[in-house]
Amino acid sequence: MRKGTVLRSAFVLAIALMLGGCGGGSSTVQATTTTMGQELMDLDASYKKGLLSEDEYKEARKKIMERYE
Repeated sequence: MRKGTVLRSAFVLAIALMLGGCGGGSSTVQATTTTMGQELMDLDASYKKGLLSEDEYKEARKKIMERYE
């Protein structure tokens, strides 16, 4: 090969390797597929553990029910 062809090939390879790492990163997208039943069970468990007052429990339950109407 000629010197110019080798340098051009090396340059193209270097660019390809640099661009190959672009756009990936560590970002991920997660879809949530929580059901109304699961949300209500989680809410109930939190209430029973004493993490929510009765008023907070009732308000959160109401919001969950409204969201699934």
